[in-house]
Amino acid sequence: MKWSMYLGSLAGIPVYIHATFLILLVWIALSYWRSEQSLAAVINGVGFIIALFACVVLHELGHALTARRFGISTRDITLLPIGGVSSLEKMPDDPREEILVALAGPAVNILIAAVLWLWLSLQGDMPGEGIAALLQGNMLQQLLALNLFLALFNLLPAFPMDGGRVLRAILALRMDHLKATRSAAAIGQAFALWLGLVGLLYNPFLLFIALFVWIGAMAEASSEEVKSLLQESTLEHAIITHFDTLAPQDALSRAIQLTLEGVQKDFPVMDQGEIIGVLTQEDLLRGLQEQGALAPVSAYMQTDIPKAEADQPLAQIMKELQDCHCRILAVTRQGKLVGIINMENILELLRIEAALKQQGNR
Repeated sequence: MKWSMYLGSLAGIPVYIHATFLILLVWIALSYWRSEQSLAAVINGVGFIIALFACVVLHELGHALTARRFGISTRDITLLPIGGVSSLEKMPDDPREEILVALAGPAVNILIAAVLWLWLSLQGDMPGEGIAALLQGNMLQQLLALNLFLALFNLLPAFPMDGGRVLRAILALRMDHLKATRSAAAIGQAFALWLGLVGLLYNPFLLFIALFVWIGAMAEASSEEVKSLLQESTLEHAIITHFDTLAPQDALSRAIQLTLEGVQKDFPVMDQGEIIGVLTQEDLLRGLQEQGALAPVSAYMQTDIPKAEADQPLAQIMKELQDCHCRILAVTRQGKLVGIINMENILELLRIEAALKQQGNR
């Protein structure tokens, strides 16, 4: 995620903090200073927020480690002002496994609350008036109460929150995954509208959470739609077989000519029938700025070319393009180049498949 700084790793998972989280800490510090005029109060206030978000990191780690049990790795965990995000490679396909992954986060918060309750009880420091008294107590008492709140809040059946994922998984036990996602997303967006209304009336911060839930539900539903459209497709359905190529000794002026004559922007570089590189539009522009149109293609082509076999699932290829941030993949069959593929062509296929599906549903 952009504007994120690396903090370290937990269980081999990189942990990042988003720049906006630092703004939250500064705002907390200024608020305590204005109200208390005390450096000790500022330190206590900022320290409490850091401790609370340490619990959030452990919450996300619970998701990540449970997903790891099912063979799913986590790219990273990022701290945001509204909470944490663990970037799982994917959610489990088995609804029962998805339920366990979703429940792992709130379970960690409940475990933290139980440990704090045990410690405070042993110290004789537990108030007897319930949650309200805990929120007015010392730092550990407040952390106990807020961990219980985090567990309960995340269990609300609002997709894509943890409770919403549990709901989607339960629905997926009775219907296909796409319909389950649509239903859970609709419930999540309805919850976001209600939360936004509450935020307008009582607490503007709830508006940010409502926006996160709304966008998250919409993105998850769209992702599932794409997955459904790509499910039966292989790379051969979207392969570009008619394309221009360059030779390593060609001048960049040749790439300019081909770009202006057609719509192709990225060019495979061939030598004796083998692909040895790719000249992207960015490479071309950089070469023109640095050496001009007579510079050789070989000086600016990329030689690390990701390749894919023509019979690979298209969903897998789309994920590879997203993960490697590549402009194109070279498509081969038995080692021979048969075409190229880029994200634009996959998206074009998706639009066509979606239109055909709508026509078929009429």
